[in-house]
Amino acid sequence: MDGVSSASNKEEFIEEFKRRTKQYVLRSIKVFQALPNTSEAQVIGKQFLRSASSAGANYRAACRARSKAEFYAKLSVTIEEADESLFWMEILSESEIIPYSRLESLMNEATEIVKVLSKARKNT
Repeated sequence: MDGVSSASNKEEFIEEFKRRTKQYVLRSIKVFQALPNTSEAQVIGKQFLRSASSAGANYRAACRARSKAEFYAKLSVTIEEADESLFWMEILSESEIIPYSRLESLMNEATEIVKVLSKARKNT
């Protein structure tokens, strides 16, 4: 019974985290859409949107991995991309392109995604 419950919890976690990373991407799109139409905002914003969407897509790919090595590699890319999107949000805020208050919640979510997936990678 323990193995079945454990497998069920793992599947629930995976599905919930797929939803969570997808929501992260959708929220990132909203931030990008809110950016001013200046050259620097668009350049930085596109970098941010690429990394945020890559984090979501690569987590999904990790869930479809054919081996532990592939899972580890895809998870590593997911962590890297989520962390990169966090970097671009810091740049957007610190350059005063967009107020920190507008990014704070999404930055917290990126940080949590990195922490949770780093722990999962460590346990792989």
